[in-house]
Amino acid sequence: MPPAGQALSGFLRLCGTRVFEKRLTELGRRTQSGALQGRAAQQRHALEFALARVADPRTPNRASLAERRIGDFARGVTALATSLPPIARRRLKDQVEAALQGEATLVPLFHLVRTAALHKARGFTVRFCGLLDEAPFDLTIARDGVEAEIACETISAEEGRPLHKGDWYALVDRINPELQTWLAAHPGRYLLKMTLPEGVSSGQQLAELHRRISDLLQAEKRQDHSAGAVLKLDPLVLAGAQAAPGLSAQLRAQFGREAHLAVTTSAEGRGVFVMAARAGREDEISAAVCRRMAMAAPTRLSGRKPGILAMFLDDLDRAEWRALRSTLELEGAARRFLTDPAARPLVAITCASRMELYGLAEPDSAPGGELRFRNPLHPAAKNAALAAAVTSSV
Repeated sequence: MPPAGQALSGFLRLCGTRVFEKRLTELGRRTQSGALQGRAAQQRHALEFALARVADPRTPNRASLAERRIGDFARGVTALATSLPPIARRRLKDQVEAALQGEATLVPLFHLVRTAALHKARGFTVRFCGLLDEAPFDLTIARDGVEAEIACETISAEEGRPLHKGDWYALVDRINPELQTWLAAHPGRYLLKMTLPEGVSSGQQLAELHRRISDLLQAEKRQDHSAGAVLKLDPLVLAGAQAAPGLSAQLRAQFGREAHLAVTTSAEGRGVFVMAARAGREDEISAAVCRRMAMAAPTRLSGRKPGILAMFLDDLDRAEWRALRSTLELEGAARRFLTDPAARPLVAITCASRMELYGLAEPDSAPGGELRFRNPLHPAAKNAALAAAVTSSV
């Protein structure tokens, strides 16, 4: 085993080697579930796949920067486990095992370790109170006689999407074989535009949408209207539109960053079928983050010390994360929330994503590794000892 793999052996023992191997086998099956669903599974569980790659003796010295960083966080978890007393170590092990089940991921645990490391680098003493004392908050940080509590929260961007990406991927994978057959009999270029006023919120609605698309194609209809969805099939008219990367960029420019897009090409290359779907309302990712903060602030923090909510926004791609920051949408929502009575325990909010976790460069990631929003209404907001933790970086 290469040195990197040896360094990860402690983390694999903490997981349970057989448990981790079983998890990788399960995730491997998911990646074969469909073209888009498989790709989504690879992205969502990138941490597990990266750890397997770093620890694999057949791939020494070929890990990417992101994979090396993930390995560093895994070693951080191992070091934390070694430093804890037996009861707290058992709690940590339980969290690791839970992160390797079902739809869970290692992201919340690595977010915790990364948050602690950031504050240590800023000169704070960090205590893992959630593990040591079963406190509702995760960490306390101390510097120059001043302490603050930190609650680490992870929220999926799907909570703010009327049409979940996961549901869209499932629909596209399900309908794609039918589109291949249809294109073979109807060579050409087509665009199916779908407007979903209330989005899709259940498997039954997804199945109904699939049925309606199939019926429209079989009947060779141009339109299908109902309260739940409006379908319109037209020729695809884009300058130079081909089944190539350039087509995706053109479609994104035409339909916007919130549209769900899929391109199917016929096996013979004689047909292109594009599906573009939009919900009847805009994505509300920032609003979903604020709803989670409103729930967490009074329940995860004691209120006896200045509190910090360390928010991790998962299931975002680079373009979405950059847009949330460049448009100041997330900043505006966070600052408005800080004026809410529910935010009284908070001296600051921080926000990060996988882009910071993976160590991507700006502008894909936020300067300083996270966004920081100070609460000017909190009595401790101007305390010099907390300045390194609460000074806004935007």
